[in-house]
Amino acid sequence: MVEITNSYDLEDRTLEYGKRIIKMAKNIPLNIVNNVLVRQVVRSGLSLGANYREANETETKKDFQFRMRICRKEAKETVYWLKLIIEANPRLKVKMELLLDETCQLLKIFAAIIEKSKNKPI
Repeated sequence: MVEITNSYDLEDRTLEYGKRIIKMAKNIPLNIVNNVLVRQVVRSGLSLGANYREANETETKKDFQFRMRICRKEAKETVYWLKLIIEANPRLKVKMELLLDETCQLLKIFAAIIEKSKNKPI
């Protein structure tokens, strides 16, 4: 039996999350408010996976922690934009809350990784 590492699982999870962000963005009705909100959520949401991959390729603990803090920051920003999209599009609330929940889960995972990395020896 092959054991899959956590980094591999989270890389896949953030890739799938990015795909969900793209699908959501394509299904939001276009108007002056939504255009701004969607542009922002796509930028922050897609950066989670990219920054996580960068963190996995760092050579120092300090750089790893820095990249993971960026992941956490972008996840927090994505939560903000998703909440505003829900506010602007109340009829999409049920669908959007699933994506919001996944974002919050990823945020907690990134926060836990940061905390655990503080205690790991170099």
